[in-house]
Amino acid sequence: MLDKERILTLANTRMPFGKYQGKSLMALPEEYLLWFQHKGFPEGELGQLMALALALKVEGLDRLLDPLQKTQP
Repeated sequence: MLDKERILTLANTRMPFGKYQGKSLMALPEEYLLWFQHKGFPEGELGQLMALALALKVEGLDRLLDPLQKTQP
């Protein structure tokens, strides 16, 4: 279920590890998210958010979250 809090969380969550550590989940390349989908998303909220990010990217809706992202100092 999508709610406003979940969308805000997705818009402002950063990748905590790996090649794209520190990047917004919405800034991750679609190919990277597809790789995780094939290998298995991480357990818990991070994996759920990554799956949601992929779903939005596949549908071409990823840019809708841009205004919701907080700027990093």
